[in-house]
Parts: sequence; C-alpha cells; structure tokens
Amino acid sequence: MTVVARPLAGKVALITGSARNMGRAFAVALGRLGADIAVHYHGASAKDDAEETARLVKEHGAQAVVVHGDLAEPQVVRQMFDEALGALGRVDIVINNAGLVIKKPFVDITEADFDRSFGINAKAAFFVMQEAARRISDNGRIINMGTTILGATIPFYSIYAGAKAALEDFTRSLAREIGHRGVTVNVVAPGPIDTAFYHGAETPESVARATGASVAGRLGRVEDVVPLIEFLASPQSQWVTAQTLFINGGYLAR
Repeated sequence: MTVVARPLAGKVALITGSARNMGRAFAVALGRLGADIAVHYHGASAKDDAEETARLVKEHGAQAVVVHGDLAEPQVVRQMFDEALGALGRVDIVINNAGLVIKKPFVDITEADFDRSFGINAKAAFFVMQEAARRISDNGRIINMGTTILGATIPFYSIYAGAKAALEDFTRSLAREIGHRGVTVNVVAPGPIDTAFYHGAETPESVARATGASVAGRLGRVEDVVPLIEFLASPQSQWVTAQTLFINGGYLAR
C-alpha cells in the first residue's frame, strides 16, 4: 500500500477558476497533500465542472466547498472569502488562477475587450490578493498565475500580456508588505499548456510554432506545472517570495 505524505493537512486552499484545466489540477493536487479546498468558478456553465473538482478533492479525504462569483466585483471577492472561511475555518493558501485570454491584433482591440481583460486578469487578481492579505493565516502562501508571455515579444497578445504584467508589481509590493508575517507571494508564469483554455485562442499553425519552441518539442502539460505549485504551497518554500517563476520547457528564458 502506497502511503501519500500529507504535508498540507490542516491547511485550507482557496483556488480561483478551479473548475477546469490547471485550476482543477491544482485543487486535486493540494487536496491529495491534505489541504481542504475552496473551489471557485465564475460562469454558470462551469458549475457542474466545479462540483466535479470538489468531488475529486474529496476522494483524497479532504473537504471541499464550491464558491461562485464574478471576481471583477470586489464585493464578490469579499463574499468568496466569507464563504470559504465560514465553511472551512481558515485560509492558508490562495491561488489566483482565474484568467481570460483575448488574442487580437492591437488595432482591433475594443474598449470592451480592454475592460474584460483587465477586469479579470488585473483587477480581480488585485482584489483577491488584497483580501488574502487581510485574511490569510500567518505563514500563508499567495500564488498568482501569470504567463511566460511576460518575457516574450509575441503579436496579438498585447491586451492579455498587458493585464497579466500588473501581477508582477502587485506581487513584489505585497510580498514586501506582509512578509513579516511569514506569508510568501509569487507569480508562476507557465508557457503554452495543452489545455482547452490554451487551444481556445489558438490556430493549428500557432500551436505548431509553440510546440517547436520548447526544448522537448512539445506543449507543456498540466502535470509539468503541478509540482511547482505543490512546492510553493508548502512550508519548504519559505525563502521564495516576490519572484516570477517561469516554467515553460525552455520556450523562453528571462
């Protein structure tokens, strides 16, 4: 019988956008390590997927609750933390995973595109971090999901990369402000990951270019990113804070 270590037993993780894709994988991985999980989703179409994520977490003996809302509204962010704390008693790990990709030529981006992209990728992330700073337990972990594009010059991603770029400065500032409590704050910046989230904005040609750019000649996989999240969520990551950690199989170095 294989015994799985549970270094996060007694901890609670709140993961935004965790109904599907990487967010689900992070929830299940941290649940396997012993953490109870607050699973967040936004659109009504993701409700069933969020419930499935919670079920998968519970299979590992952890508790899971599902929370819902548009995080571009600060009041909804506060309500999400209220629900997580009310159901699970504490919050020790926050993963800012919710995101939105808009891929368009610069000259075609509308005001509505700008507002949508910055609303979820920057504004929502900021207020999740702010509420986490107020409510997270001492020695907690805040992990913000960025993008490798932060270090690249790639056409058509201006509005996505521009909104995600804000995370780096938010992260550095907050890490300094709350580091005395033992809380770490970092950005994880994956390269192209083989998920529905990635493929939704791509063409076969752009996927082929991204595939050829890594040293292994493939797209990243969710399971490539999960070990880094597990480490950053753990007590062993105490000396890693205020950093942007690129994980992309050599797709880009900075």
